[in-house]
Amino acid sequence: MKKHLLFLFLLIPALANAQVGEHRNDFAVGGNAGYVLSNVSFVPSVPQGFHGGITGGLSFRYTCEKYFKSICALYAEINYSQIGWKEEILDIEDNPVINPQTEQEEQFQKTINYIQIPVMARLGWGRERSGFQFFVNVGPQFGVYLSESIKANYDVMQPYLVKRVSPVIAQDTMTVENKFDYGIAGGIGLEYSHRKLGHFIIEGRYYFGLGNIYGDSKRDYFARSNYGNIVIKLTYLFDLIRTKNDKIK
Repeated sequence: MKKHLLFLFLLIPALANAQVGEHRNDFAVGGNAGYVLSNVSFVPSVPQGFHGGITGGLSFRYTCEKYFKSICALYAEINYSQIGWKEEILDIEDNPVINPQTEQEEQFQKTINYIQIPVMARLGWGRERSGFQFFVNVGPQFGVYLSESIKANYDVMQPYLVKRVSPVIAQDTMTVENKFDYGIAGGIGLEYSHRKLGHFIIEGRYYFGLGNIYGDSKRDYFARSNYGNIVIKLTYLFDLIRTKNDKIK
C-alpha cells in the first residue's frame, strides 16, 4: 500500500505538467466544510460505532487540460478535522453495559484533532463554466496531530469489566504516539459552475489510513491502529485565473 501511495504522489506532478489535450490554465481557491464519520481499525479489535466530527478549511484547484472529454486538475485542501472513535460497550448478550456505580450505560469516545492535507488528482466530465460536472478525486492525504480529548461517563482508570464482551481497554488511556498520519483518499461528487458566481461542489469521500496511531512492534499492545473516515462536504471555489477561451462551456 505504501508503494501505491508513492505512485499516486509521483503521478500528480505528471498530471499537472501534461498538455496532450486542450490546454487549460485555471486556478481557483475557496473553502470547504463538512462532517466526518470515523473509526479506528484496532488489532486486537475494539467494538465501535462511528465517531462524528466536523471538518473544514481552504481549498485549491489547478485545472491543466481537457483530454478528450476528461477535465484534468490538481486539487488540494488544508483542513482542520475532528476524528477518532466511539466505543460500543456491550455485554455478552449484545446489550449496553450498565455501570453499577453510576447506574448508566457506559459510554466512551475519543476525539483527536488534526490538520489534514489531501493532495489529489481530479478527473471531471461535463461543463466547466456553466452547468453541472461529475468528478472523481484520488490521491494521498497527510495529517498532523494537534490534540486529543476523551468523553466518558465512568472512571477510565477503573472501568467495570464484569459483563463486557470485549476486555480490550488499553486504548482508553493511551495517547497518540505517531503524530504524523498518512493514507489514501478518494471521492466522487457533483459540481455546479456559474461564470460569475463560481463553483458549488458536493462530495462524498473515503480516507484509508496507512499509518498507525499507536506503536505496532511486537512489544506494543496493538498490531494495527489505523483510521477509516467517511466525509461528506460542501465546497465553494472562485476563479483567480481563467483560461481565455470563449468556446469553453
